[in-house]
Amino acid sequence: MKDNNCIFCKIANGEIPSRTLYEDERYRVILDLGPATRGHALVLPKEHFANVYEIPEDWAAGAMKIGQQMAIRMKERLHTDGANLIQNNEEAAGQTVPHFHLHVIPRYKNDGQHMLWKPGKASDEELDAIVKEME
Repeated sequence: MKDNNCIFCKIANGEIPSRTLYEDERYRVILDLGPATRGHALVLPKEHFANVYEIPEDWAAGAMKIGQQMAIRMKERLHTDGANLIQNNEEAAGQTVPHFHLHVIPRYKNDGQHMLWKPGKASDEELDAIVKEME
């Protein structure tokens, strides 16, 4: 199902022009207009799923497979030094468009990007409590 008010649905389905790197019956991969690095791309499902909580498992797996293929192609053709595959869910996690999408961000030595987090500390008791909550 598509959402007629969703800009990513419109882009994924070709209603809004994009710089497409790949397309099949389920997905379109486009260059991000606000790239973190040269070649930053988005894997967009053509169906509307707001986030990882809504997307069916096979669609999520398909997006990751395409993300892997794009990262490999970027390494071969753009001569990248690494890649980040990032998928944000809901506002607290940095999602700005409520349509599932996977960022494929090519990384280059000294590219100036910092997509890492500051490691925290957790006690054994905290870790054990989380394991219990997740059972």
